[in-house]
Amino acid sequence: MQTVMVASTNPAKIAAVRDAFTLVFPEQVFTVEGIAALSGVRDQPLTCDETLLGAKNRVRHCREQCPNADFIVGLEAGIDEKFTFAWMVIEHQGKMSESRSASLPLPPLALEKIHQGMELGDIMDEMFNQQNVKQKGGAIAMLTNHLLTRSSVYQQALILALIPFIKPELF
Repeated sequence: MQTVMVASTNPAKIAAVRDAFTLVFPEQVFTVEGIAALSGVRDQPLTCDETLLGAKNRVRHCREQCPNADFIVGLEAGIDEKFTFAWMVIEHQGKMSESRSASLPLPPLALEKIHQGMELGDIMDEMFNQQNVKQKGGAIAMLTNHLLTRSSVYQQALILALIPFIKPELF
């Protein structure tokens, strides 16, 4: 049994990691757990580079706390101009791989509130009269009438980030 530590306690992120690893490695058994890990960036990263740094920092912080884990996964959502997206960073045996999720266009009012200092999850809660959207389907669920969820979009990006571990002979 291998251990996958997710550098987050967000249930949507943990579910996406669990689903991705199960799909990619169906013959293996994984224990997937979440742990609070520092991003070292703003709560709402406002650039692609800041978002990637947050994911990498989460991986490093998690590895310090869990030195014996087989895989460490850091996910960081952020803003890139008028879109929200997330970086996936996976570390295994000292090797790191990255992938970026699909980009979700945000309504102008949401972008305005983000630039005033609000976090996207709080904005979505307000816009859709919900509570804790970011730990459920996320902004993407609200804006696609639940056709997509945060976990489903993250799962795809995680599978892409796992490519170097699926085909290690090519990397």
